[in-house]
Amino acid sequence: MILDVLKGSADPDGRDLPGPLLTELTALYAANRDFHALSGDFPDPDDIRPEQVARALADELANPDTEVLLARSAGRLVGIAVTLARHPDPADPDPWIGLLMVDPAVHRQGYGRQLAALVEDRFRAAGRDGVRLAVLDDNPRALAFWTALGYEVVDHRADRRLGRPCAVLRRALPPAEPAAH
Repeated sequence: MILDVLKGSADPDGRDLPGPLLTELTALYAANRDFHALSGDFPDPDDIRPEQVARALADELANPDTEVLLARSAGRLVGIAVTLARHPDPADPDPWIGLLMVDPAVHRQGYGRQLAALVEDRFRAAGRDGVRLAVLDDNPRALAFWTALGYEVVDHRADRRLGRPCAVLRRALPPAEPAAH
């Protein structure tokens, strides 16, 4: 799997996203209909449009501490991760995974685990010693995924944007093992 950083500005019309990439991203978002029905991020999870995806990504990229990572395997977009280097709460020292989404056509093939590991490696390389994320309370599959990866629930609270009830999870990031010679 290869991770690419999405380059672009916070253009809400998506004019800086190449058309084929916006098409791929829209297909990925639309394929995750069940998640979007839970999250409420799109008005109609059965009709996710390119301009809505462009706007959502522009909103993410408007924060200079946010990184949008595109995961590709064999040249195909299989997932996306949105990370936040600093949480808006100054008392929170950890970076966050704001979104990790994998194409349902390749669920249960290890792509989610691999994408999560690559994101953790990026934070570890930046000298971070832990990472957090929030899981919506009504998303038991996501909670099971993250706890299987070693994340532990450290808090329950409403998310900052829409006030949805969430579990906050954290995983310590021990330093990488030195390469064997």
